[in-house]
Order: sequence, then structure tokens, then C-alpha cells
Amino acid sequence: MTAPSRTIDPIRLEVIRNALVAASEEMNISIWRTARSTVVRETLDYSTAIFDGHGRAVAQSTRIPVHLNSMSVCLEEIIAHWIPLDQWHEGDVILTNDPYAGGQHLPDFVAFKPVYADGVRVAISATVVHHIDVGGGAPGSYFAGATEVFQEGLRLPPMKLVEAGRRNEAILATIRRNSREPEKIGGDVAAQLAALDVGARAVMRLVNRYDAATIDVAMDAILDQSEAAMRSAISDIPDGTYSFEDFVDDDGQDAIGLKVHAVVTVDGAQARIDLSGSADQAPGPVNCTLNMAKSGVYCALLMAAGGKAMANTGAYRPIEIVARPGAIVSAESPAPVANRMATGHRIVTTVLGALAEAVPDLIPAAYYGVSYVAALSAPDASGERRVYFEIEVGGWGAHPTADGASGFSAGFHNLANSPMEMCEALFPVMFTHYGLIPDSGGAGQRRGGLGLAREWRLESDWGVLAGSFDRFRYPPYGLNGGEPGAPGQFRMWRDGEMTQLPSKISGVQLKRGDRVRLDTAGGGGWGDPRARNAKDLAADLAAGYVTEAGAAVYKPG
Repeated sequence: MTAPSRTIDPIRLEVIRNALVAASEEMNISIWRTARSTVVRETLDYSTAIFDGHGRAVAQSTRIPVHLNSMSVCLEEIIAHWIPLDQWHEGDVILTNDPYAGGQHLPDFVAFKPVYADGVRVAISATVVHHIDVGGGAPGSYFAGATEVFQEGLRLPPMKLVEAGRRNEAILATIRRNSREPEKIGGDVAAQLAALDVGARAVMRLVNRYDAATIDVAMDAILDQSEAAMRSAISDIPDGTYSFEDFVDDDGQDAIGLKVHAVVTVDGAQARIDLSGSADQAPGPVNCTLNMAKSGVYCALLMAAGGKAMANTGAYRPIEIVARPGAIVSAESPAPVANRMATGHRIVTTVLGALAEAVPDLIPAAYYGVSYVAALSAPDASGERRVYFEIEVGGWGAHPTADGASGFSAGFHNLANSPMEMCEALFPVMFTHYGLIPDSGGAGQRRGGLGLAREWRLESDWGVLAGSFDRFRYPPYGLNGGEPGAPGQFRMWRDGEMTQLPSKISGVQLKRGDRVRLDTAGGGGWGDPRARNAKDLAADLAAGYVTEAGAAVYKPG
């Protein structure tokens, strides 16, 4: 018998490629429409993707880079060390949130569903959802005082949540029982599982239209396309070794100025990124696992590729990542990791900073570089205890050809804001200010984007507040003579007196009438501020982006 051809018509390949992306987007919309918590439904902190039958990421939705670039590494870990693919069967769903089994941090549940046609595994649908609360020492499961992962909440090793189509209700009950918001997490898990089915059905429509062998060939070709595109993008970078370092403010405990160091070596169509010079893993929860670090490196290189390469396993093939065990970028169990995004964002900005040495006209200055996570536990008007969870953003770094965007999601995450009116309707808070911060964008020939100020007042008798921020000590850097963006800050007012709060806190007791304000960082500037076009400066002054006092840095002398 003649073996099936491993070639495919280019037009058919393009149709299948776009259909797989559309399948991922169908899953995306399914979660958005059916989720219960605001962190999923409004902030959009979740991701969806389609893998081939061998466990390689092929297509993804336009959601969260940190999720999407790490799903393939997570699945590799599960297959290699927990549940081999020959133990996966039709109707199964594999779930984990364990950072030391391929996950990232405990609120992120990663789920995979194999798709079979005539008994042959043709694909795997995948979802990652950030759940509003999985227990631990603080609302939202961001416990700044954690010194080991066991204190951060419920930890689930890779397991079959669904086996042969039958859900394990004991596991689902355990998940609900360990959350401060059991109904919401239960609803969000159900939305996550439903999206897996949406992806599976979309793949089967393709299999029925063509056949399983054609889809397998197409998936191989898609991965090869992405690899070729990434190799081409890397080849455009001059060969050489480039290094850069940036810093995480602190770990919320005793460690301050935690270095993230990257050495980027470009050799033809390959890149090697060595993160071994980074600080040792911290006592507090700002550590990344190596899976997370890989995701940050992939994110930076895909950004530098400028959209040339479709993000999937193929695009990662030309990239080698090195990190010594026990570093802040490759933490070992049981180090706490809840606020791993503080370091993850810094990996992105550090790798981009190194690349700026090689291609200075391509790379922007640093963006705000942190997921500003705040969580409040307080009773609503009915006395029911609620968890108000929000993630804020800041200013983009200026690009050699353009100013940075203001108050807009960038880099490692891709989040939407939670509307104030919706938050006030659901939670005991009243907003007193929300807007851009003048002079917060780094000065430069191209100005950095402005940070955001978001302030609310507690409308309940009591509340407990947690915050996981960064860029208070080390602001986003400028490039080519541009100034850094303004750092962030977190403040509380009680009875007319202001208290400056640190970047990482938990267990802060609030009472009715207390006001809390978060200022996020602005992006770094690019180029000498004195070279800024006079019309651009005048427009900034007219819009209120720059004050008269702030404009002084742009003027000669």
C-alpha cells in the first residue's frame, strides 16, 4: 500500500490554517459568553488553543501571551512525567494548576481534551482560565506573605477531571469547597470545559470535510511555516551576543532589587537566551518556573518578529532557553509563585532590552511591565462575602517611530479593563477617580505612554485588601536617550490621612469610607527629549498629557 502524501495544496492549507484559528476563537467566545466571574468575563484573563494529535500547539486565539506560549511546555511536561498520551482516551479531560507540573500559578487551571476520529487522536483542544479564587492566605489567592507554594491555595496535579465522558464530581466539589467564591469558580470551570467541547466539534467539522490524514499533514505544514518564519526573523538580527538586565522591585518580604539578566546569542537563524545570571529564587511569591520563563522569552522574540511568525510550537523550534535551577526565573519546588508575572514581565523587557542593542530601530522602550493585581474581600449589601478582583495596566514604551500608547494592555498579558459601573453594581466599592496620569510617560523624542490612576472608596463595614504590583522602585527604562516612565504607587486614605502602601501586600484591613488609589507606571521614552517635534509637544500640552512643568525637560538648556 502506498503511504499517504505528506504534501498539501497551498490554498487548502491556508483554508485549514484559518479554520483552526477560527476554532480557537470559537472557544474564546464560548468562555467569554458563559463565564461567571469578572476576571474571566470582563478582564478576559483566559486563553484557548488547538494542538495536533501529538501534543504540539498549532493555532490559538488572540488572548493572553503568557498562557498561550506556555501551554505547549505544560502539555510536554504532562505527557513526559504524568499521563502519557497512550493513556488518553476519547471523552477524557486532563486538568492541572500545579506550577511544578507544567502550570504557572494556582489560579490558572490548564485543561486539555483529546479529539478522536475513528479511534485515532487527531487533535487536542486546550484552555487556560484564571480563576477568581482558589483559597490560600489572601483573597484572589495572591498571598504576599507566602514562603512556599502550599500557602497559596488548592494545588491539583495533572489528573483526569473527566474520564470517558464522565466528570469526577468529587474533584469539582473539592475545587468549589476551597474557593471564597464557590459559585463563580464552579461556573467558570463549567465554561472552560464547554469551550473544550466547542473546539473538539470545530476540529471534527474539518475532519469530516477533508479527512484525518489531510488535517494531520496540514498541521505539520503549519508548524513548518511558523518555524521558517521565525528563522527568517532571527536571521534579520545581526549575529552576535547581546545582554541586558532589569529588576523586580522586591518579593514583598525581605528581598529587594531582584535582577533578571538575559544574554541573547544570535547565530544565523537560531537564538540562544541564557537567563542564568538572574537572581536566586526569592523567599516571597515573585518566582517563575522555567515553563513561565520560556513563555516570556517566546513572547519577546515573537514581538521582535513583528507578526511574521504565527505563534505555535513551530515558532519556538529555533529558540534555545537556558537557566540554572533555583534562579528566580527557574524556581524549584516548593517556592511560592503567585505573583510570577512580576518576574515574567521583566523577562520580556530584559530580552527586548538586549535585542535593542542589536536592532535599535526596531525595539521600543520598556512598557509598564507588571500585572497590577488587586483583590478585595468584603461583604455586599446582603451580607454575602464577595471577592472584587481587578488587573490594571499602564503606559507602553515609546517606539523609534511613534509615541507609546497610554493606559493600554501590552506585552505579556492582553487584558481588558473592568467597567466601573459594573464593579459598583456587583461589589461594595464606589469609584472616585479613573484616568490618565499627566507627565507619567517617559520624556523623549518619542514620548512614553501614560499610566492610569484608579481610585475607589469602600462601601462596606469592613474589607481585607491584597495587592501584587511592581515598578515602584525600578521604573520602565527609556532607550536611546529617552527618560524612564514614572514609577507606580499605591496609597490609602483614612479619616483624611494618607498612607503609602508597598508594592506587595496582603491582609490590609479596611473600614467603611477608606479610599484606595493605584497609580500605574508610564512607559519609557525613546530618543533625546530635546529632539521632540514642537507640534507634538504642543499637542501633549493641549491634551493634558504633559503639564507646563513637565514640558521643561523637552526644552534646550
